[in-house]
Amino acid sequence: MSCDYTRTALHGYLDGELDASRSAEFERHLEGCRECAKVLQTEESLRSVLQRSGLCESAPISLRKKIRAELDKATATPVAQRIAFWRWAAVAASILVVATIAWYAWPQLGTTRNPEAAPFTAAELIDAHIRSLQPGHLTDVPSTDQHTVKPWFGGKLDFAPPVKDFADDGFSLVGGRLDVLGGRSVAVLVYARRKHFINVFVLPTKEPDTPIHPPGLRQGYQWLHWRHQGMEYCAVSDVSVADLHELAQLLYQ
Repeated sequence: MSCDYTRTALHGYLDGELDASRSAEFERHLEGCRECAKVLQTEESLRSVLQRSGLCESAPISLRKKIRAELDKATATPVAQRIAFWRWAAVAASILVVATIAWYAWPQLGTTRNPEAAPFTAAELIDAHIRSLQPGHLTDVPSTDQHTVKPWFGGKLDFAPPVKDFADDGFSLVGGRLDVLGGRSVAVLVYARRKHFINVFVLPTKEPDTPIHPPGLRQGYQWLHWRHQGMEYCAVSDVSVADLHELAQLLYQ
């Protein structure tokens, strides 16, 4: 890259390793640097392809038997040593379980201690997005007409989500559906951006408005969260952060 930002900084941003101030600084840089935005989009696309490519291969039975036999020989140690080993293994397994639980629990979008966060977790959000990408799950009402999608939610929810089409800005409305997040029924608006889909989850809130929060990253998916005019929004996709932020700004207007 010929600009001031190195690939290390870009990869740190892509992996969610930058703090809030550096992430915001990099996002401002993306708005004026097509080169960095293009590299970021390429890296995100590559990551997405690798995650979906199914590169894992099962080992043949003969190889499994050979490895198991070698392991049996290597573990043929005195009883006292085996007991010590299994004690350490139990400790290691306990640490692994705790770390796994913490990894899933920590990146939450909403907790009772943070009034600005969303009332559901990152895991719920990403699971809902991935589930929607399965055949036949993306939309309940497939339509590019906002005047068709908006009335469809009538009677199905106790609120009316604002529905807008931004095809002229590069974000075409695909349709809408119902989903569940945090035990609550929510409206989902689906947009398309260069063959990628963006899910925008919408639900009512009594909390005050917030600006568009810094992006989150998990499993190769980005998300943005904000509140505006009595509605809570969360947009998630595998598009670039710049694209996702652009749609969020359009919805915020």
